[in-house]
Amino acid sequence: MLSIALRTLRVRWVTFAGSFVALSLGVALLAVMGSALASSLDAPVRRPERFAAAPVVVKGPDTLRVPTPSGVRTQRLANPRPVPAGTVARLRKLGTVVEDRAFAVRAAHGPGGLVGHPWSTAAFAPYELSAGRAPRAAGEVVVSGDWARPGRTLRTDRGAVRVVGTVTDRGFEDAVFYTDAQAARLSPASVQLAVDADATAVREVVRGSAGVQVLTGDARRRADADPDRDSRAVTAMNAMFGTAGGVAAFVSVFVVASTFAFAVAQRRREFGLLRTAGATPGQIRRMVCAEALAVGALASATGCLLGLRGAPLLADRVVAAGLAPRWFTIGDSTWPYHMAFWTGLFVALCGVVAASWRAGRTSPAQALGEASVDSGTLTWGRRLSGAALLLTGALTLGLALAGDPGELLHRKAYTSRPMPLICGVALLAPVVVRPLTRLLAWLPARLPGAGGMLVRENAAAGVRRTAAVAAPVLVTVALAGSLLGATATLSGAKAAETRERTAAAFVVTPAGGAGFDAATLTALRRVPGAEVSATAAGTVYVLADGVALLRSEARAAEPGPLAATVRPPLAAGRLSDLDDGSIVVNEEWPRHTVGQRVPVWLGDGTRKTLRIAAVMTTGTGDNGVYVTPRNAPGARVDRVDVAVGRGADAGSVAAGLRAAVRDSGGEVRTGDQWVGAVSPRTDRTTRLGFVLVLGIALLYTGISLANTMVMATSDRVRDLAVLRLAGATRWQVLRLVGAEALTVVAVGALLGLVVAGLNLAGMWTALELLSVHTTIELPWATIGAVVTACAVLAVVSSVVPAGLALRRPAVESAGIRQ
Repeated sequence: MLSIALRTLRVRWVTFAGSFVALSLGVALLAVMGSALASSLDAPVRRPERFAAAPVVVKGPDTLRVPTPSGVRTQRLANPRPVPAGTVARLRKLGTVVEDRAFAVRAAHGPGGLVGHPWSTAAFAPYELSAGRAPRAAGEVVVSGDWARPGRTLRTDRGAVRVVGTVTDRGFEDAVFYTDAQAARLSPASVQLAVDADATAVREVVRGSAGVQVLTGDARRRADADPDRDSRAVTAMNAMFGTAGGVAAFVSVFVVASTFAFAVAQRRREFGLLRTAGATPGQIRRMVCAEALAVGALASATGCLLGLRGAPLLADRVVAAGLAPRWFTIGDSTWPYHMAFWTGLFVALCGVVAASWRAGRTSPAQALGEASVDSGTLTWGRRLSGAALLLTGALTLGLALAGDPGELLHRKAYTSRPMPLICGVALLAPVVVRPLTRLLAWLPARLPGAGGMLVRENAAAGVRRTAAVAAPVLVTVALAGSLLGATATLSGAKAAETRERTAAAFVVTPAGGAGFDAATLTALRRVPGAEVSATAAGTVYVLADGVALLRSEARAAEPGPLAATVRPPLAAGRLSDLDDGSIVVNEEWPRHTVGQRVPVWLGDGTRKTLRIAAVMTTGTGDNGVYVTPRNAPGARVDRVDVAVGRGADAGSVAAGLRAAVRDSGGEVRTGDQWVGAVSPRTDRTTRLGFVLVLGIALLYTGISLANTMVMATSDRVRDLAVLRLAGATRWQVLRLVGAEALTVVAVGALLGLVVAGLNLAGMWTALELLSVHTTIELPWATIGAVVTACAVLAVVSSVVPAGLALRRPAVESAGIRQ
C-alpha cells in the first residue's frame, strides 16, 4: 500500500498540492506568531539614563505595601512621596545633594512631551553643552537637541523664556533646563535627589526612613521617567501576540483539518475501487495516513522555513506601526518552530483519521455508483461534536450572563468566545447547506434557461464540496464580524455611557494634558454665566477580599459644582452627599453599600477610612470612583466642565472661556465634541492591533478558499466535460462554474453572519444587564469588503482551472473511448 500511496501522490498532485499549500501556510503562521510571542516575553535590560553619572540616587517612597494574611501586597503609588526633610538635612552633611524635579512643559512650535529639569541635574546624564551657555536667570533655559537655537524666545505654558544654550540630545527625552531656583518655583515637590557621597554612608543615613530607596549601579534606572515602560510594553505585546496567535492557531488548525478531510472525501469512489480489487479497510486507512504523513512532514518543514523568514518581517511591521517598542526584535528561540512543525503534522493526521475510517468502510458496491449526490455527509460523530460545541458556547455564555456579565466585555473573552460557535456551525453545516442553497438559488432557477437550475442542483447535490468551500468563507466573515463588531459595539457603548454622564455644555481641557494652573482656573471661574466644575484625575487603592490590592481611577471634584455638570449612573445614594469623609464607588468594588465604611489608600499612600456616599452601576467598567480634592493629594486639574447659568448666553460663555485659556493654550469644546474626541474609536493602537490579529488570519483563510476551490474544481473535470457533450458551450460552462462559486460564497457568508450576530447578541445582553443601553454594530463595510474579496477569489479560483480543463477535448476529459 505504501507504493500505491506514493503513486497516488504523483497522479492526484492537484489535491495533494492543495493540502500542501494549506498546511505549509498554516505552519508558517503558527511559527511566525510563536516566534513573536517568544520574543515578547522579556524586555532587554535597560541601563540608567538621566542618572548614569550620578554616584548615588535617593528616591522617596513610591510603592504602597499592604500586609495581608497571605503576604504583603504592593502597588506603585500614583503620587510618590518626597524624601523626608530630616533625611535630606542629614544627607547634606555627607556631600553635595542635588534635588531633582521633573515637570511637563508645553512650548509653541516645540516637540511634544517636553520635560523641565533643574540645570544642576544635567551633569548626571551626562548632558554636555553643544552651543551657548548655562542658564543664569529665571527667564533663561537650555534645551536638548537642535529644535531651538540660542537666542530664540519660546512661548511656553510656564511663561516666555529665552534659549541661551543647547545640549546634545541623549535620545530618551526632550529636556528643558531651568535654573535650580526657577525649577523649584515651577515644581516645588522633589521626590528624588542625587547625592555625591559613599553609598554605604548614605544607606546608613536613610536607615529607618520608611520606603526611602538608595539606588546605585543599574538600579539607578528606577529614578528615570517611567521605569516600568518596558514591562508595560512586554505585557501589551504579550496580549497582542497572544490574541493574534490564538486566532491564527484556530484558523490554521480549522482550515488544515477541513482541507485534509475534504481531500480524503473526494476520493471515496477511488477507495471503493480499491476495495473491489481486494484491499482491506486497514490497508485503506494505512495508505491514507501514509499519504498524510508524507505531505504533512514536507509541508510542515516548508512552513517552518517560511516562518523563519516571515517573523522578522512581522517584527519590522509592528515596530514601524508603533505597536511595539523600538528594541523589539525576533529572538533565537527554537521552541516555536518545534511546536509549529509537530502541531501541523498532528493536525494533518487528525484531519484524515475520521475520513480514513469512513474510507476504510467504503463498500465495493459504491464504486459502481455514478450518482454525484452526497449521502452520509453528517455522521453521528460529527453531529455529536457539533452539538457539543454549540452547547459549550451557549452554556459558557449563559453562565457568564448569570454570574459576571462584565467578563464578556474583556478582549480575551470576546476574542475566544466565537471559536466554539464557528466550529459547531461548520461541523453541522451540511444540515443547512442544501436548503440554504436552494433558497439562495430559488430566483435564478426560475429565470429562462437551464443555468439557474443547474447552479441550484449542482451546489445542493455536492454537499461535501459546498460545505468545504463555504468553510473558509464562514470563518472569515464570522471572525471579521465578531471581533470588529465586538470592538465597535463596545466602543459605541462606552461613547453612549460618556454621553449619558456628561451634562456640561462645554468641556475645557489643557493642551498636552499637563493640568491647569491656579491663574487659569481663577480666570475660568470668573467667566460670567459659567458654572464651573474643575476635576482632577486621582487614584484610590482598596483591598479586595483581604488578599488583592486593587487600583481604581478616581475623579476629584467639589460635590456642589459636580452635580450640575455630570449625570453619574447611580444605583444608590446621592452625589450631593459626597464630602471629605466619603467616597462614591461603583458596584465592582468589594463593598458597595451606601453607608458602609471602607478602608482605602490615597494616591500618596495615606490610609483613610471613608463612608460610601453613593454607588454607581458597573457599566462598561470605566465608571471609577469620585472623591473630593482633599482625598486626591498631588492631583492637578485636567478637565473643567462648564454649565451655562440660567439666563446666560452660551455663545458669550464660550467666548469668555476661550479668552480665559488663551495664554495657557487650553481647548474649549462643546459637550458633544468632547465626547467624540475621547471616544475609543480614535484609539489608533487598538485599531492597528486588530488589523494585525485579523489581517494575517483573514489573508490565510482567503488563500485557503482559493486553494479549496482549485481542489474542488479539479475534481469536477468529468462533470464539466459531460456538460460540453450535452451541448453547452465553453463560456456557458464557465459562467455556470462562476455562478456556483458565488452561490457557495453566499452560503458561507450567511452562516458567518449568523455566527457573528449570535456573538454580538451575547455582548449586547451583557451590556443591557450592566445598565448600558446601546445597539449592536456590525462592521458592514468590512464584511462587504471581505465577502467581495472571497467572491472574487472563489470565482477566479474556479473559473481559471475549469477553463484550463476545458481546453482538452470533451470526449477525452469524460473518459469515453472512441
